Amino acid sequence: MLDLYYWTTPNGHKVTIFLEESGLPYRIIAVNISAGEQFAPEFLKIAPNNRIPALLDHEPPGGGEAISVFESGAILLYLAEKTGRFIPRDVRARADVLQWLFWQMGGLGPMAGQNHHFVQYAPERIPYAMARYVNETNRLYGVLDRRLADHEYIAGGDYTIADMASYPWIVPHQRQQQNLDDFPHLKRWFLAVQARPATVRAYDLARTINTQPTVTENAKAVLFGQTASHRRAPT
Repeated sequence: MLDLYYWTTPNGHKVTIFLEESGLPYRIIAVNISAGEQFAPEFLKIAPNNRIPALLDHEPPGGGEAISVFESGAILLYLAEKTGRFIPRDVRARADVLQWLFWQMGGLGPMAGQNHHFVQYAPERIPYAMARYVNETNRLYGVLDRRLADHEYIAGGDYTIADMASYPWIVPHQRQQQNLDDFPHLKRWFLAVQARPATVRAYDLARTINTQPTVTENAKAVLFGQTASHRRAPT
């Protein structure tokens, strides 16, 4: 059994998509990040960066004690290696998957995340910051569009963890001020991934967990005011 410490963010969706695709048995442990639940001591034991998602595998390969994994990209890679699915064995094809996985982790996710912050949540509207991250998101969409011009999926002809990592960060494209019609190859891929039954199940699950708007003014202090001294939610 797998315990998935989860909230309904793009990084959380990556892992539920994999789990629904693979059919692995798992249990959701909701961590409401807007309420500061990510600072609970028991969560920090497995997720020292106090971010979701995190995974606890009670039946790891080879047996023995449970294995905990944090960081969404690391979790996807761990699960792909555990199951032998959604990552090729061939060294060249595997390298292709890994470079696009890391592209998402180091580029698309962080830049789109800053886009969300400055466009949607920042207390001050800073035109330079907004333009900086909207434009960089646009550039990254262009990178992905060019890649998908001659590849069915990001790493080639097979659906892999590279696709699972990137798709949730394209879902909020309108909030990121991006028009998918400007990126026809990306749009074709996006609609194909969106229609996969496992993707549908993952997002249906999310709607049962996060049923109320959570980014309130109090929540912003929890989400965006963290420093090294934060180890629990403000009181």
